[in-house]
Amino acid sequence: MAELKEKKYDSSAIQVLEGLEAVRKRPGMYIGSTSSRGLHHLVWEIVDNAIDEALAGYCSHIEVIIGKENTITVKDDGRGIPVDIHPKTGKSTVETVYTVLHAGGKFGGGGYKVSGGLHGVGASVVNALSKWLEVKVYKNGKVYYQKYSNGGHPEGELEVIDECSMDRTGTSVRFKPDDTIFEETTIFDYDVLRTRLRELAFLNKGLRISLYDDREEDKKDSFHYEGGIKEYVEMLNKNKNPIHNTIIYGTGEEKDISVEVALQYNESYNSSIYSFVNNITTPEGGTHEDGVRRALTRILNKYASNNGFIKGNEASLNGDDVREGLTMIISIKHPNPQFEGQTKTKLGNSEVRGISDRIFSSSFDRFLMENPDEAKIIVEKAMTASRARVAAKKARELTRRKGDLDITNFYGKLSDCKSKDASESEIFLVEGDSAGGSAIKGRNSMTQAILPLRGKILNVEKARLDRALSNEEIRTIITAFGTGIGEEFDLSKLRYDKIIIMTDADVDGSHIRVLLLTLFYRFFRPLVEAGHVYAAQPPLFVIKHGKNIKYVLNEEERDEYLKTLSPNTKYDIMRMKGLGEMDAEELNETTMDIEKRVLRQITVDDTMLADEIFSNLMGEEVEPRRTFIEENAVFAENLDI
Repeated sequence: MAELKEKKYDSSAIQVLEGLEAVRKRPGMYIGSTSSRGLHHLVWEIVDNAIDEALAGYCSHIEVIIGKENTITVKDDGRGIPVDIHPKTGKSTVETVYTVLHAGGKFGGGGYKVSGGLHGVGASVVNALSKWLEVKVYKNGKVYYQKYSNGGHPEGELEVIDECSMDRTGTSVRFKPDDTIFEETTIFDYDVLRTRLRELAFLNKGLRISLYDDREEDKKDSFHYEGGIKEYVEMLNKNKNPIHNTIIYGTGEEKDISVEVALQYNESYNSSIYSFVNNITTPEGGTHEDGVRRALTRILNKYASNNGFIKGNEASLNGDDVREGLTMIISIKHPNPQFEGQTKTKLGNSEVRGISDRIFSSSFDRFLMENPDEAKIIVEKAMTASRARVAAKKARELTRRKGDLDITNFYGKLSDCKSKDASESEIFLVEGDSAGGSAIKGRNSMTQAILPLRGKILNVEKARLDRALSNEEIRTIITAFGTGIGEEFDLSKLRYDKIIIMTDADVDGSHIRVLLLTLFYRFFRPLVEAGHVYAAQPPLFVIKHGKNIKYVLNEEERDEYLKTLSPNTKYDIMRMKGLGEMDAEELNETTMDIEKRVLRQITVDDTMLADEIFSNLMGEEVEPRRTFIEENAVFAENLDI
C-alpha cells in the first residue's frame, strides 16, 4: 500500500473569498447554472430591480436592449439608485449595490414594501459574472456614471459625467456576460426575453416594457396592458373558444397582502391555472393557489345547489369538475413571501390561504349572482364534467392491476422485464407489431420491457378522461405503468424509471410521438416533470467505409463525420430503414443498447408555453395549426413522408 502523506491542515488551508470572488467561484449557487438559462437569469435580476420601482409606484417604462455584441442594457424611469455615501460601507450607494452581496432595498429598512425577484442579489451578482458593467443614474439634474470590469472591480469612483433635466430620473445598466463563466453560450435569445417581459407587463398593469434587438433591423416589441391579468387570460384563451364573454376578475388587500384573480372558462377539457407571487411564477402552487381553488369549488357548489342544478342523488362537484376548461391567473404581492418545495417556487405562508380564499370568494360569488346567464353556462359545464368523471371511474376499474403478472400479458401485448426493481427497469413504447418483434428479440430482457402500439392512439387534447379510458391502447399504457390515472394517480407506483417512446424517424413516427406526449402531458404530467419520459433517437443514416460502420442521427452529424474521413476514402451512405425493418441486432446496436444509444429526455421548462403549444397543435381549432405551419414551413427540410 502506498504511504499516505499527511496534509498540513491549519489556517493556510482555509480559503477566504473576497468581495464577489465567491460568486465567480460558484456561479450556479446564485443563478442556477451557467447554461443559457443562467445567462438569461442575469437579465431578470436587473429587470427585477426596475420592476421594484414600478411596484413602489415610481416607474412607468422599462426598456431592454440587446446590443450587437450581445450586451444587455436595461433602462428605467424610476427614482434612480441613491448616489450618496452609504454609512456602512463608506462607498457610494451605487458602488455598494453593485459590489456588495445582499445590498439593496429588498432586505428591510423601508426600501420597498414589496419586492419582485427571488434572491435579491441581482446587481452585484450580474456585475461579478460580467466582463464589464456600467451604470448611469439620472438624478438631481445630473448624470452619474461608474464602470466595473474583471468580475466587478470598479475602474474609478462614481462621477458626474453630464447634466440632465431636473425632472429626469432613472437608472441605466449595461453589461456584457463573461464568456469564461458562460462557456456554453453568451448569445441572448430574443424569444426567451420577449416571453418573460410580456409576462411581467401582464402582471404589472399599466407598466410599459419595451424590448429592442439591435442585432437585427426593426426587431422590437412593446408591451403595455391596462387590463393586467384580465388581458393575460384573454390572450391565453384566444384559441380555446371561451364559453362566456366576461373575464371574471377579483382583487383585494388584507394585512398588506394584495390578491388578484382573473378567470374564464373555455370549451377544452383541461385546466390552465398559473400562479405568481411578487411576479415569481409558482408552478408548484402553494397557499395562495390552495385558497383560490378551495373557494372556487365551494362557491360553485353553493350556487349549483341553491339554483337546482344538482338533482336527486347526484354528488357535489369536486375540484376537477369545476376546473375543467378553466384558464386562471392568480397573482399576489406579499411583503415577506416564504417559499418551499423542491424548486423553492411553492408559497408556504399559511396566512395567505385564508386571505386569498376570502378575497376571491367575495368577487366570484358576486359575479355569479349578478350574471345568471353566464353562471348557468359555467355550472352546466361543471355538471357535465362531473357526470363524465363518474363514467371515467367505472372505466378506470378496467385498468387496475390485480397482481404481479395477472394482467401483464393483457391482450398479449406487454413483454415485461424480469426485474421488479423500478429504478433499473425501462419500458419501450414501440410503433407497430413488426418493430415490437425486433425490439423483443433485441432487448435486455432483465431490465427492458416492450409494449407495441397498434396504430395511432386517441388525441386526448380533444377528449375527456372517460373517452380516453375507452381507448384500448391508452388502457394498456395505464395498466403497464401501474400509476393509475386522474384522481388515483400515484407516482410512487410507477413500475419503470424510464418510459421511452421509440418511433420511426418519419412523419408518421413523429405524429405518434406527439400523440403520446399529449397523453403524458395532460394525464400523466408528474411523469414528465419528474424526468421519466424519453424519446429514443434511431439513426437516420449508416455510413460504411471498409470494415467500419458508423450510425449518425441526422444530416448535420453525417456531414461532420464525413469531414473526418481522408479525401481518398470510398464510402457508402444509406438512409436507415424503419424500426420494423431493422433486425434485432441492428435495433439493439443503434437504439436500445444502454452503452451506445442516444435518448432525448422530455422536460417542461415553461408550462404556459407547453399548454399553448398542445392547445394550438392538437386542439379543435384549425386556424392556430395553419398559422404555425405557415410560419415554420420555411424551416422544414428533407421531410420523410
